[in-house]
Amino acid sequence: MNGKSKKKTVMYLSSWREDSDLVRRQVGDESPIVSTTKKYINSNTISTSMSLLMYQYRIYPSQKQKVRLINSLKTCKAIYNELLELSITTYKKTKKTLRKFDYNKIIKGKYSVHSQVAQNVSDRVHKAFSNFFRRVKDKSCKKKGFPRFKSRINSITFPQSGFKLLSDRRLKLSKVGSVPIILHRIPKGKIKTLTIKQNKVGQWFAIFSCEVIDKAVIHTSKDSVGIDVGLENYATLSNGEVVTNPRHLIQSEHRLKLLQRRLSRKKKGSANRRKARFRLAKQHLRIVNQRADFLHKLSKTITQKFAIINVEKLNITSMLKNHWLAKNIEDTSWNTFIKNLEYKAVTSGSKLVKINPRNTSKTCSKCGTITEMPLSKRNFLCPKCGFACHRDLNASINILDGMGGLPKTYTPVETTPLQPSNRLQVLPMKQEL
Repeated sequence: MNGKSKKKTVMYLSSWREDSDLVRRQVGDESPIVSTTKKYINSNTISTSMSLLMYQYRIYPSQKQKVRLINSLKTCKAIYNELLELSITTYKKTKKTLRKFDYNKIIKGKYSVHSQVAQNVSDRVHKAFSNFFRRVKDKSCKKKGFPRFKSRINSITFPQSGFKLLSDRRLKLSKVGSVPIILHRIPKGKIKTLTIKQNKVGQWFAIFSCEVIDKAVIHTSKDSVGIDVGLENYATLSNGEVVTNPRHLIQSEHRLKLLQRRLSRKKKGSANRRKARFRLAKQHLRIVNQRADFLHKLSKTITQKFAIINVEKLNITSMLKNHWLAKNIEDTSWNTFIKNLEYKAVTSGSKLVKINPRNTSKTCSKCGTITEMPLSKRNFLCPKCGFACHRDLNASINILDGMGGLPKTYTPVETTPLQPSNRLQVLPMKQEL
């Protein structure tokens, strides 16, 4: 390592330590996440609470380190299945459940993984059983069986200790070693947990959970917008802008079918089948990355441009029951888009409002007349006032007005149709995690 890189590393780590020490001084090591009562005020921000942010980085373990990590994953799977079997047996015999303290006492010193990692596995089993009791009490839930045994585990978590950032290029893991890491940005706040994860393609990632101070940012704009998501166009804004649906899955469907046919021809257990499965998983990962990149850029553009954002509160689970449209609805990932808007609105100072979607496409945005609008009818024409526009644009205007399918007072307006809508340009920017 030359002098410049050493200087750069020291600068990175010193700035990260300063941020972390600042959070410790303000919050305290023993303070709960949301119980901060003090307000830290400067010219632009007012902080009143704490939240958790996730930072994901790519790591490149050596072959020996990969073997150690894979053995840790296998050990965690064995711990999970052992504790789950014990919990199910105990519940069937005594109708009582084991506590996390009982789990930790059983696995103490029994396995070769770090103690914090083993305790995290016991916490996963405890949460799985808690969800089981929730399903039992929920009358609307049809699947009420015991938690299932794991055939594989793809991640291990260090809740408190067992890891250390040595520099912007090295991450030390207990019982694994010093692993190369690409620290493309410094994690802000106080690091709480570390999760090591492997995806289907064999790539390894380090995910830090950091406690940071919430900042109530004042948005630079006062504009409002209503957003109607759809399949013909991904999103239609109330100001006339339209976002084209990229259809990532549909565009790559031919390639996926080709790779799937090649995989089905390979003999099970052979090296060629393993290679074919790897190529197929890599293509699926490419689609996932394309979709995530598009959603992050679009949500960032909207939250930076508008102070108030109105969206529909969709019941996507019910919409997926339509088998003619299920694949296209899954491809759009509307729920992920709305979640991205939610957390980006906090950091940009925007406000996200969810509106009841009832009759937003059927109601005239000018006079309030409700007209039947089947899905095949793409243009809206009001029989009372003569207002005409695309059905998605009419719905986005109603969403902006906050109708939610409820009665509203309307005022007379002119009946001139709106001009053709423009296309919203999604500016390229760095993808957020």
